[in-house]
Amino acid sequence: MDKKVTVIGAGNVGATAAQRLAEKELCDVVLVDIIEGVPQGKALDLAQAAPIEKHDAHLTGANAYDATAGSDIVIITAGIPRKPGMSRDDLLTTNAGIVKKVTREVAGRSPQAVLIIVSNPLDAMCHVAFDASKFPKQRVIGMAGVLDSARFRAFIAMELKVSVENTHAFVLGGHGDTMVPLPRYSSVAGIPITELMTPERIEALVQRTRTGGAEIVGLLKTGSAFYAPASAAVEMAESILKDKKKVLPCAAYLEGEYGIRDLFIGVPVKLGAKGVEQVLEIKLTADENAALQKSAAAVQELKSAMAKLKY
Repeated sequence: MDKKVTVIGAGNVGATAAQRLAEKELCDVVLVDIIEGVPQGKALDLAQAAPIEKHDAHLTGANAYDATAGSDIVIITAGIPRKPGMSRDDLLTTNAGIVKKVTREVAGRSPQAVLIIVSNPLDAMCHVAFDASKFPKQRVIGMAGVLDSARFRAFIAMELKVSVENTHAFVLGGHGDTMVPLPRYSSVAGIPITELMTPERIEALVQRTRTGGAEIVGLLKTGSAFYAPASAAVEMAESILKDKKKVLPCAAYLEGEYGIRDLFIGVPVKLGAKGVEQVLEIKLTADENAALQKSAAAVQELKSAMAKLKY
């Protein structure tokens, strides 16, 4: 195929993203992981599913980076989850080190690629990749808002017993407890949800969206969400590969938009072949803007904490 996407990290999120990319026949896929045999085995397994799933995407598994050369997009899912007793700084140091190394390896071999960052803590890891790659800001994007918005949409559909295809939602801000779901800009078949639900029910769904990832961790007990995160990363990749110019909420580097400077944070962007082609500035109420600024302050705190760490 004429497009190539590398997925770094062959765990649940990475392997599922590779599956979705291949089965949508968007591109050839290179799956990279440090554990010998794992990316090769998963790539071979997916390739053997191809005759049944009816696609001709070529899948390669590798432990080194040479196979990634010339990628159009690199999706970075590498990193470790937070373990019991681990401080935030420990997690930051470890994952920043991993993302820095990975980014340098792929940036040198695919200098025109768009980077989609999935590793956590998401907003902080975008800064690591941005600094390590030296890529323009348009080509380093964080996957957060698409996932958070999808969770909000799913909860709206469950609540109102309507098709998920009729639901639209926007979630801004950092990927965490300070995210900012926007009910005013969320709708069912064009009807604002504020017309269809009581403020109390909307607030309950907003809160469930904020803790959506934690809810799944609590249920799984030995892992975290991966189907929806993989789908979200692939929706972003598809918009870039096909130059669809979809408007999606993504972590983008702001230089004054929304009054925020030098920070990756979730905002609506137009995604096309060049990556982030436009940041859309929507009008916010005073309360919404205050919530977004609070979210930005939390991301800034992470960024500042990271600046003091050695990784």
